[in-house]
Amino acid sequence: MAASSNSSLSGSSVSSDPEDYQPPIWKSYLYQLQQEAPRPKRITCPQEMESRPKYYGREFHGLISRERADELLAGTEGAYLIRESQRQPGTYTLALRFGGQTLNYRLFYDGKHFVGEKRFESVHDLVTDGLITLYIETKAAEYIAKMTTNPIYQHLGYTSLLRDKITHRLNRTRSEPKKVTFQQDEKISPSPLSRRTTIKDGPEKHCNYEKIHNFKVHTFRGPHWCEYCANFMWGLIAQGVRCSDCGLNVHKQCSKLVPSDCQPDLRRIKKVFSCDLTTLVKAHNTPRPMVLDMCIKEIEHRGLKSEGLYRVSGFTEHIEDVRLAFDRDGDKADISGNIYPDINIIAGALKLYLRDLPIPVITYDVYSKFIQAAKITDPDSRLEAVHDGLLQLPPAHYETLRYLMTHLKRVTMYEKDNYMNSENLGIVFGPTLMRPPDQNTLTTLNDMRYQKLIVQLLIEQEDILF
Repeated sequence: MAASSNSSLSGSSVSSDPEDYQPPIWKSYLYQLQQEAPRPKRITCPQEMESRPKYYGREFHGLISRERADELLAGTEGAYLIRESQRQPGTYTLALRFGGQTLNYRLFYDGKHFVGEKRFESVHDLVTDGLITLYIETKAAEYIAKMTTNPIYQHLGYTSLLRDKITHRLNRTRSEPKKVTFQQDEKISPSPLSRRTTIKDGPEKHCNYEKIHNFKVHTFRGPHWCEYCANFMWGLIAQGVRCSDCGLNVHKQCSKLVPSDCQPDLRRIKKVFSCDLTTLVKAHNTPRPMVLDMCIKEIEHRGLKSEGLYRVSGFTEHIEDVRLAFDRDGDKADISGNIYPDINIIAGALKLYLRDLPIPVITYDVYSKFIQAAKITDPDSRLEAVHDGLLQLPPAHYETLRYLMTHLKRVTMYEKDNYMNSENLGIVFGPTLMRPPDQNTLTTLNDMRYQKLIVQLLIEQEDILF
């Protein structure tokens, strides 16, 4: 494989221009081994085989034995052919010469060729990749086993650049809410966070939330090095994984050791709706999703007295327009009364955003804890169980829920005008904020009354629970 220009060696993605950043030191040993790996040599069949599948070429030798395949490949490292299995006619075997012996692999085709997880456009590419992997894993097994023990990750590249960016930001870490003990016949002690009767519009410091990387298998064009261990990512395709949110490139085995410090790149976040909540707030460096802040601000400005607020639906087409505006323009989206005079459109867009989250505000992990809490008959014990569940939410989810409940509490203060009390809002927001992990329709129907009760409690006891 020919080496590409130096600018292609890194593929790191946290500098001001992600494609330009290069850590100063790359370890070249595995790259040198890949260059030394045997090259594939196709052994062709001298006669035309009528039984040859259309997706194989002259390397197909028909129904021959393992012994005959071994004779044809003998003495040529990297030689390969395809044969039809004698033991299982109709199935095919890739015979490959490596390390002085013939290796046999069951060969499959589903539009692409494969013997394992990787899929290839041609058998030749499959063999090329296989020889590279066999050679490197044979020659450097001990080196590979130890390559994660002295990573560059904490000293170079992604982490240091991320740290530099963070030091220039206004950060605040959400202080852990203190555990409140609820005792019967005693006044419940308020939490240290003072009750908010209005949502302030003043400047707010940003939250430094922890976020895991969203790694996906990736094929790198040209040589690439792992940004965790600094070693070469070998192979022809699917050499490693890339975080689809921040662009970090690492070996698959190294990805298990990377800290949960993903800083999403706005250029990689293609939309606002249906985007993971933590990913969105970290990408925009905000404590809560912009949709929540902007919609609530608009509703509190001109809609608190609107009859049936959040219960009355706006026009679906107009709600879709708001969604498209956020996806296209982000925090520059215009949702003012000049564009959308019906406040129910803005309320509908907010509900749609919360409903479309891939992980609900009350996450799947704690869903059952909240449902069980709702089933507790003793009011104080129930409230304490709900509080315990809140403490287990991811920080961005907790802050989103806290801000929303403060707003909904404000909505109930105008009940004489809007006819929306905490119970009505619980009916509306229960299924929006909570969804069972299995998405089972029967479970959802059975849990609806508990979902409603949880949201009702969160609104009524907002000043205590948060």
